[in-house]
Amino acid sequence: QVQLVESGGGLVQAGGSLRLSCAASGRTFSSYTMGWFRQAPGKEREFVAAITWSLGITNYADSVKGRFTVSRDKAKNTVFLQMNSLKSEDTAAYYCAIRVAGERDYNYWGQGTQVTVSS
Repeated sequence: QVQLVESGGGLVQAGGSLRLSCAASGRTFSSYTMGWFRQAPGKEREFVAAITWSLGITNYADSVKGRFTVSRDKAKNTVFLQMNSLKSEDTAAYYCAIRVAGERDYNYWGQGTQVTVSS
């Protein structure tokens, strides 16, 4: 079983930057995608960004494209989310998750880390 531990959240002013980390431990998979999601109070959880572990292929939600960058460090089993030009609407709890190749859903989730952007 895999465990995901997130860190890096905090309070930042609009226009500032934060870098989130998600470290994976436990069992690994030969092919999978690591994704970032966020959820603000009273709103549904939404997709933010993802990266395939083997080849590093990325995709982003339109709302963060050009501002956020997802990357990974294979040696450290860690995925990052670099967030620049932060806006108040980026305020949310951010979660990392894993989707195993062949599965339709993200089935492994971290505990979440809070990002608050002040105006």
